[in-house]
Amino acid sequence: MQDNHRPMTSKSHRILEWAREIQALAQTGRHYAQDEYQRARYARFTEIAAEMMADQTGMDFPGLLKACHAQIGYATPKIDVRAAVFKDNKLLMVRERLDGGWTMPGGWADVGNIPSQAAERETLEESGFYVKTRKLVGIYDANRTQPLEVFHAFKIIFLCEILDGKARPSNETSEVAFFGRDEIPEELSGERTTPRHIRDVFAALKNPERPAVFD
Repeated sequence: MQDNHRPMTSKSHRILEWAREIQALAQTGRHYAQDEYQRARYARFTEIAAEMMADQTGMDFPGLLKACHAQIGYATPKIDVRAAVFKDNKLLMVRERLDGGWTMPGGWADVGNIPSQAAERETLEESGFYVKTRKLVGIYDANRTQPLEVFHAFKIIFLCEILDGKARPSNETSEVAFFGRDEIPEELSGERTTPRHIRDVFAALKNPERPAVFD
């Protein structure tokens, strides 16, 4: 999908929210449609949503339409998992090849995944470290900015312990490093990891009794 993001205004964000809702309603409608007429009508709603998304974001319309049609069944938020991994009070972060920004390792949970195990798998794949989830840091409302910014998502962050391994980039990550609280890079990778998430994971490390946060 070609990615030519343009700056978003508050009006653009609102229109994108409407487009997301139209896409979700069309997806659910296609799932329950009982004849070709209904399916064609919901397919047109999907096209309208993709057109709105392309207009507001500058993203490629054919790629957006293909991504929208790939969503099947009753529309629900996607699940993004992240691992907060510490070594000597420093946070493990990886640099995304996609946008050059830094993030805690993680990604979309696959169908059939247990959330905690998905975070462990993503950490190994993206950083080279075997980890074990120990605690839930929080559950957040989140929308990735790329490449699937048009789909609603929830983010789950786990506090994890290193078991083994060594730093190793991947086909998705170009660098792996640990950062202290005052060393966090300014170039964060969109909604994958935000300053709020950074604050929460360091707070969870400092206070083991801190309850999980949620939106």
